[in-house]
Amino acid sequence: MPDYIYLLESRLSPEQRAVLERVQELARSQELNIYLTGGAIRDLISGQPIRDLDFTVEGNPVRMVRELEKGGAKVVSENEKLRHYEMIFAGDADGSIAGARDDVYERPGAKPEYRFSSIMEDLRRRDFSINAIAISLNPQSRGLLLDPTNGLADLERQEIRALSIHAFTNQPIRLLRVLRYASRMGAKMESRTQEWFDLALERGLQENIQGADAGEELRSLSRDENPVPALKQWEARGMLEILHPQLQRRKPDYDSLNKLARVRSNFLGAGIRPRLHAAVTSYILGRLKPREASSALRNMEFRAAEIDAIANLLPEAQKVVKILKSRKMNAPREAYFYLASLPPEILAYIEVEVPNPAAVSKIRNYIQKWRPMRLALPVAELDALGVPRGPKFDKVIEQLFEMQLRGKARTPEDRAKALRSLAGIKEEPKKKEEKEKKKRKEKDAAAPAAHEEYKGAEKARGPAAAARTANPAPKAAAARHPKHKPASHVPAKTKRAAKSRGR
Repeated sequence: MPDYIYLLESRLSPEQRAVLERVQELARSQELNIYLTGGAIRDLISGQPIRDLDFTVEGNPVRMVRELEKGGAKVVSENEKLRHYEMIFAGDADGSIAGARDDVYERPGAKPEYRFSSIMEDLRRRDFSINAIAISLNPQSRGLLLDPTNGLADLERQEIRALSIHAFTNQPIRLLRVLRYASRMGAKMESRTQEWFDLALERGLQENIQGADAGEELRSLSRDENPVPALKQWEARGMLEILHPQLQRRKPDYDSLNKLARVRSNFLGAGIRPRLHAAVTSYILGRLKPREASSALRNMEFRAAEIDAIANLLPEAQKVVKILKSRKMNAPREAYFYLASLPPEILAYIEVEVPNPAAVSKIRNYIQKWRPMRLALPVAELDALGVPRGPKFDKVIEQLFEMQLRGKARTPEDRAKALRSLAGIKEEPKKKEEKEKKKRKEKDAAAPAAHEEYKGAEKARGPAAAARTANPAPKAAAARHPKHKPASHVPAKTKRAAKSRGR
C-alpha cells in the first residue's frame, strides 16, 4: 500500500507542512478525529499542484479555529450552521476546516437538512467520487486512505462520476463544477454522469443556480492555473449567463487571462503563489459595463472587501508603476525592499495590465535574481565562523546581501572574505616557512623551463655563435682584465717608435 503521508508531505510546501503538523497537534490535544479530505487528496493522486488543505473533523472545529487564529491564521468566511470555515493559515496557506456532516433531502431539489455525522457518511454525501477520498491524520490510523465510493479508480481512469442520480438536481452548481474539474484535469464525465448532466441542461436546471453558489464557484475558478478552458466550456453551453445575462454575448477577456496564466506560472516557478482572485474576476467581467459588473458581483454575494479589491486593482497598479519608475528605485536595494513589501498579485497584474518596461524589468529582477539571491544567503557559513545568532548576525547577513545587490561578493571566495570582514574576523596570518617553501617551489618549477629556453635559443643561433659564446673575443676578455690591453688600445706614437727601432 502506498505511504500516503510520505507522498503528501513530499508534495506539500514548507508552509503547508507546518499547517498540517499544527492541525494534527490541536486535534490530539482536543481529542478530535481529523482527516485531510477532498481537493488536496484529489490533487495529490492526480499529480496536480496542491492548492488548498481541506480538513474535516468529527465534531465541532470552532475551538481549533480559534486556536489557529491566535497563531496567525485568518478566517476568510465562516458558516456556523454548517461548521465550515474558509481560512488562510499561518504561513499564507489556503484551506478550510469543517465538521463532518450528512445532507438529507426530503425530496430531490429541496433544501437539505444538515446532520453532523462520521467521516464515512460525510464522504458518501459528496458530489463526485474523486472528492470523496480522505487520509486519516489520527495517531492510531495515520496515513490510512478512506475511499468508500472507489474514487481512486475513477482518478486512475480520469473519469468524473457523480455519486447520485439526483446530484445535479439537488445542487445545480455542480453543472459548472464538473466542467471545471474536467477542464483542469483533462478528464471526462463517466457515461451515466454525462447522461445526467445532459438531462439536467435539457430541464434548464442551470437557471436554478443561486448567485452565492456561482460566486463560490468563481472563487474556486480563480485559483486554477488557467481558468480559460473552463470558461470556454461554460460559454459553449450558454452557462456564462449564470454569472451575468450579458456575459454570454460580451465574453471574458480571454487574451488577458491567458497572459495572466503565463505570469502566474513564472511566479509559481520562483516559489511565489499569488492570489489572483481579484485579477481573474476583473478580466472575466471586464467587458461588461461598470454598472453591469457591479450588479454581477452583488448578485454573487461578493463581500465588500472583495469588491473594493477588484475596483482598486488598476489604480493601485498604476501607483506602484509610478513609484518603480522614480529615480529612487534605480538603486537595487531600494527596489528590492519596496517590491518585497507588495503583495505578489499586484506585481503579476502589473505585468499583464500596465507593462511599463522600467517597472516590469525591476519586477523580473526581483523574481528571477534578487529574491533567489536573498533566499541563498550563506547563513550556515556565518554559523561556521562562530558568529552567534542575534542582532550582529542579522546585520552581517543584511550587509552581505546589499553587497551582492551591487554585484560584489558573488563567488564563494569573495563571499567568505566578505563575511570575515563584515563580522570583524581577521584572516589567519600565513607562516613564514610556508611562504618560503612556496617561493622555493615556484623557483624550482621555473628553472628547468628557463634552461630549456636558453638551449633552444643557442641552437637557433648556430655553431659559430655557440663557439663565440664558449670562447669570448679578446675584447671581451680585455674588458674582464683591464691590465692586459689589446694592441688596438696602444697609443699611435708608441707604435711608430717601435717600428723605427725595428728598422
